[in-house]
Amino acid sequence: MNLINKISVASIFALLAGINLATAADYPDKPIKWVVPYTPAGTTDVLARIVAQPLTQLLGQNVLVENKPGAGNNIGTEFVIKSAPDGYTMLLVNPANGINASLYKTLNYNFIRDIAPVAGIVRTPNVMVIPPSLPVKTVAEFIAYCKANPGKVNMASSGSGTSVHLSGELFKSMTGCNMLHVPYKGAGPALVDLMAGQVQVLFDNLPSSAGHIKSGNLRALAVTSAARDPSLPNVPTIAETVPGYEATAWFGIGMPKGSPRAAIDRVNAEVNRILADPKMREKLAELGGVPIPGTPEDFGKIIAAETQKWEKVVKASGASVD
Repeated sequence: MNLINKISVASIFALLAGINLATAADYPDKPIKWVVPYTPAGTTDVLARIVAQPLTQLLGQNVLVENKPGAGNNIGTEFVIKSAPDGYTMLLVNPANGINASLYKTLNYNFIRDIAPVAGIVRTPNVMVIPPSLPVKTVAEFIAYCKANPGKVNMASSGSGTSVHLSGELFKSMTGCNMLHVPYKGAGPALVDLMAGQVQVLFDNLPSSAGHIKSGNLRALAVTSAARDPSLPNVPTIAETVPGYEATAWFGIGMPKGSPRAAIDRVNAEVNRILADPKMREKLAELGGVPIPGTPEDFGKIIAAETQKWEKVVKASGASVD
């Protein structure tokens, strides 16, 4: 290679390096769309809006929460996966992303293959809630009521494949309760019908039900975690009545596979900074949430582990969606 060619190659590499540096330094230079694959007022929506405000301040660009509900979270998920991998479209990753891999017979994507993990946000228990009009006050009484009234207990969920749905399926398989699953497009409309007595039980993510429990509009029978939750210390665990029962929900951020590492690392760093803020930790604790900070790789391990865990539950329950 002659001197001129060497200079030309060196110049090209220097130019490319300059472009990469500029990309990293300039990101973000426009608003970021954060897709929540459920309706407003549910846990995914609540968490996204809680985090979006400080994330907007730290990134210097608006982080715009956009709800895209439907098909058990698959519409919003597929939208993000098929979006340009430029760092400007994010997904509120949630338990359904791990569950749907085995629950749905056919999907237009492979979540683990097609998503780039960015950052974990929080892990929360679910909570078994009923309308105050239902004449039961404990899990044992609910099981007895369910068995005494076959075909009369409707179990709402925020959509097929959600942790809300599978927490209920796990309960059904471990107790023998025969409940009809009624899926909604999110926790918001499910909660409305639950409080109206149109459905009888919901294994909801704690953040979206917490306010209704405290106001007395809903009765909390138990939490789904292995231990009682500090935000509801007087509410027992399901496992205290049904030994071995345990289910938690987890949430974070993903981008389309191939998104710039600079964008992933920047968002990850700012989310970790937000989760380290004592005020944010206090706010999440009030909702029953435990922060799960870490690297993008750490969040990827959570996604993989939860996908394997819920595959076993799906197979054991016999749940399936065409």
